[in-house]
Amino acid sequence: MMKKDTGLLTGKNGENYLIPFILITACFALWGFANDITNPMVKAFSKIFRMSVTDGALVQVAFYGGYFAMAFPAAMFIRKYSYKAGILLGLALYAAGAFLFFPAKMSGEYYPFLLAYFILTCGLSFLETSANPYILSMGSEETATRRLNLAQSFNPIGSLLGMYVAMNFIQAKLDPMDSAQRAMLNDTDFTAIKEHDLSVLIQPYLIIGLVIVFMFLLIRFARMPKNQDLSHGKIDFLPTLKRIFSIPRYREGVVAQFFYVGAQIMCWTFIIQYGTRIFMEQGMSEKAAEILSQKYNIVAMLIFCVSRFVCTFLLRYLKPGKLLSILAVAAGCFTIGVITFQNIGGLYCLVAVSACMSLMFPTIYGIALKGLGEDAKFGAAGLVMAILGGSILPPLQASIIDLQTVFNFPAVNVSFILPLICFVVVAFYGYRTNSQFNHSPSKEAPSLS
Repeated sequence: MMKKDTGLLTGKNGENYLIPFILITACFALWGFANDITNPMVKAFSKIFRMSVTDGALVQVAFYGGYFAMAFPAAMFIRKYSYKAGILLGLALYAAGAFLFFPAKMSGEYYPFLLAYFILTCGLSFLETSANPYILSMGSEETATRRLNLAQSFNPIGSLLGMYVAMNFIQAKLDPMDSAQRAMLNDTDFTAIKEHDLSVLIQPYLIIGLVIVFMFLLIRFARMPKNQDLSHGKIDFLPTLKRIFSIPRYREGVVAQFFYVGAQIMCWTFIIQYGTRIFMEQGMSEKAAEILSQKYNIVAMLIFCVSRFVCTFLLRYLKPGKLLSILAVAAGCFTIGVITFQNIGGLYCLVAVSACMSLMFPTIYGIALKGLGEDAKFGAAGLVMAILGGSILPPLQASIIDLQTVFNFPAVNVSFILPLICFVVVAFYGYRTNSQFNHSPSKEAPSLS
């Protein structure tokens, strides 16, 4: 048993990748932190700037738009240089975006924050485009999906920390005045409260910027495999794209990843609105309802984290596509409960969805990249671009929530029809993977050099 587990991080020539694996896995936690300190900011910015939920959701547009914009440039960069270079540039952009929160706060305007988020996530795009295939290449192709699931298991640890910081160091310290009261303030009082709230909001981002600088220096001077492209910097962009998108398993994987990421962000972003409606109907103030809803979000992330380790273990006995389809169907069933229940039962269902989502991102990723060889670097970029789903779908859900009611039904409940559709797409991809893609020929996984 021990011999098999050690093989997860052993190369064809006996190289041991434990230290590189630990350092790169730490990056998974760092972008998890950024993702999940950001989700509650949709509600926070809506209050601070007296905006609609739809306008607040522009945070997610900027955040995941950065992933989309930089994915293929990141792939071209790491193909010309190395995974390590891509990770270092990603960390540098991450830190720069975090530090830009200070001048954004000084401006007192909303849009400079969106620019800061965009630059920050350009860095995250470099990190994910580099780190995911890097982890896949640290051992045999047979254990690649399990290895990526193990590394991704540390992503929700960072997410939990991000949620905790958002709840205790941002939401809890914002001015308790609710949205209705803020709407009646004169310009002078509104500006004073806005200045206070923005000062609270930027502090965690400035601190994480310092942490990222430390991580940059640690990786910069650590001994890491070069993993340079075998083409020695030659980039055949269009032929490579044509080649990888001609593979159904990859092409459909990009589509499935788009819808999965959209579902994940919608479920974790709008759990605040969903829970706030329920708790305010029970007589709570808006701020108390928001903080309690965020606690449920943290519970959902804890379940997600535990489920990731459990699912990584189950992958030793079940094919990835089969387990993916089972969990997507279960997530769809829970989402139906989220839509139909108008009480705490719906919130319980929404929390339970996280247990089903834990496996999805790395499993879709591993299945789609299987057998791509050196093309995995560009293939990874396509899958990172699919994170655009987290930019496009949440504003659509927010626009439904802003309707307040739909056919005398709470609009926030109806809005979860969108995640339901997403889980149907993921379930279909899992089914296709298990029944039709298993016997397709594959190349060797990229090896470290």
